[in-house]
Amino acid sequence: MIVGLVIVIVLLVIRLSTPAAVPALPDTITLPEGASAQAVTIGADWYGVVTDDGRFLIFDRTSGALRQSVTLD
Repeated sequence: MIVGLVIVIVLLVIRLSTPAAVPALPDTITLPEGASAQAVTIGADWYGVVTDDGRFLIFDRTSGALRQSVTLD
């Protein structure tokens, strides 16, 4: 039982000491005039930006082109 407890503790230390994988953010995001980013989220091949003027902008991850703009209520 002691050996099992030691193994669990060692595994927890190993798991918690490795840094979490952080997805790469684009170097620059070109937002529409007058908008500033409030939040950023990343998908498989896109990233989204919530702006302070109530829009959710979806950009292509490789080209950086605006795919879609959704107005939030």
